[in-house]
Amino acid sequence: MGCTVGRLHVTVPAIVEGMSVLQACDLHKRYARGDTEVTAVAGVSLTLERGAFVALVGPSGCGKSTLLHLCGAMDRPTAGEVRLDGRSLADLDDDALTRVRRTRIGFVFQTFNLLPTLTVGENVGLPLLLAGRDPREVTTRVGEWAERVGISHRLDHVPAQLSGGEAQRTAIARAVVHDPVLLLADEPTGNLDSANGRRIVELVHDVNRSSGAAVLLVTHDPTVAAAAALVLEMRDGRLVAAADAKPDPDGARGASSETASDAVPSEAAPTVRGGIAEAASVTERPAS
Repeated sequence: MGCTVGRLHVTVPAIVEGMSVLQACDLHKRYARGDTEVTAVAGVSLTLERGAFVALVGPSGCGKSTLLHLCGAMDRPTAGEVRLDGRSLADLDDDALTRVRRTRIGFVFQTFNLLPTLTVGENVGLPLLLAGRDPREVTTRVGEWAERVGISHRLDHVPAQLSGGEAQRTAIARAVVHDPVLLLADEPTGNLDSANGRRIVELVHDVNRSSGAAVLLVTHDPTVAAAAALVLEMRDGRLVAAADAKPDPDGARGASSETASDAVPSEAAPTVRGGIAEAASVTERPAS
């Protein structure tokens, strides 16, 4: 996949067919604010392959959450293209995008976003019910994930009866119960104490390793970012730097510090293979 950005042509390295989960090509997002046009995302290109775990950091207002929403089909770019599993989202109508979000993407938010009138079990099973899955399968899947994230004893409780850590573990179970190929997390530890925050990061890491879902996680916390294989920094709507996190002693993240890059231009779209970052090749095109 090649993307032209200004005078630069970005070539994403060849990959095994079907392994590329997310491709964001030269994404732009602009908003009108009165008579002023505000640029939230300015020419971001990024490719995540199956098993990638990427943290996105940067100051407030730099465009991190907007980029996450674009990648998750929650918003449409002003320009550029998002591809999920090789399929362009550009021509899909709102109903089709809703189906993509329900079946292929999982979301975890800072404020949990649990439905207050539903029980924990009903919240977790909601994506499956909306997809028309058999109720017996829903019950089985909910039980499996409740056990895995440690909320089995809370299945009949409503969100108001949960602690912050329990609420976020419920949100994670809901985000992955339908086996998404892409998991997007926006400040998932922002409302938690450090102990619960660590547990949430461990859960996300476990999902990433066991299911192969690609993870794109927004955070202000450097300790949370360190759990990822690759850390991307955003400023003023652009990717300005990329660096591999230190690999686990047992190599669980599959990352190698030898692939680290202290400063990667935003035009050099990072490709993340199973957690390992590779800078795309960039060649200058003649000015037209």
